[in-house]
Amino acid sequence: MDSKLNFVISRRQMLAFSASALAAAGLAGCGSSSTSSSSSDTSTSAASDDVTQLTYEKGKLTAATGNPAFTPWVMNDDPSSGEGFEAALIYKLAEKMGFADSDVNWVRTTFDEAYAPGEHDWDLNIQQVSINDDRKKAVDFSPAYFRPTQAIVLRTDSTYATGTKCSDFANASIGVMSGTTAYDYVKSILKNGSTDGIDVFNDNSDAAQAVTSGQCDALVTDTPQAVYMVQSSQIESGVVAGQIPGTEDEYGLGITLAKDSPLTPFVTDAMNALIDDGTIQELQDKWLAEYTTDIPTLTA
Repeated sequence: MDSKLNFVISRRQMLAFSASALAAAGLAGCGSSSTSSSSSDTSTSAASDDVTQLTYEKGKLTAATGNPAFTPWVMNDDPSSGEGFEAALIYKLAEKMGFADSDVNWVRTTFDEAYAPGEHDWDLNIQQVSINDDRKKAVDFSPAYFRPTQAIVLRTDSTYATGTKCSDFANASIGVMSGTTAYDYVKSILKNGSTDGIDVFNDNSDAAQAVTSGQCDALVTDTPQAVYMVQSSQIESGVVAGQIPGTEDEYGLGITLAKDSPLTPFVTDAMNALIDDGTIQELQDKWLAEYTTDIPTLTA
């Protein structure tokens, strides 16, 4: 989403000014490298302001996700059901922040819009966005809620289907989704620093179609989604070749918010509480275990 560059004081800016006490106290949340303990880079607590009056639509919490949103993150592309790891997480987070389930509204965005600078028509965006320093310049992040690995998916009849080492895929044409860390991992680990044979697609659906049609030999995405692509036949006769070693997300996935959002300290406190009380682990066990265990890891 393009930044809205103007000198008119927007509604969100007015809200941000009204929350200047939060900014002065240094209450901007940021990402973390662990989901096993309180995970904010700074130790903060939300002020006594009424969080329901700081949102895009007062009294409501507007959450954004992908279009489409995939299992196991969102089941059946229906985030309002609360089914799926990220959908369920938003409702738990909303509850911690003082919102009822009925107060949560959902909108859809592209992946790139989730970490684009500027004004948005949402309060939170959740769609497996990896926390990194470049993105922190444009948006705020919640503490990390999951640290996925990356995996290779291909057709069972591919000439690369028997590959067990990273070097086995050096000459393969590999699809990745635009804006994801998959590109960097493929370049550095599978291609030894070369960009040859890396095809970038707008989304993973396009990448999956390219593998099915033979346009690409394989694709790389996070391991839970890779498993789902095979289970759901997004890739015809697909198989997960293996997880790529060294790709566990160092900083994890985080919910994004507008830069210096007045909601950031509330989201930070709520996420840390969900980590500390075991809720995040329970959600991972419920929704992600099937998609993360018994997946082989390639050798370096």
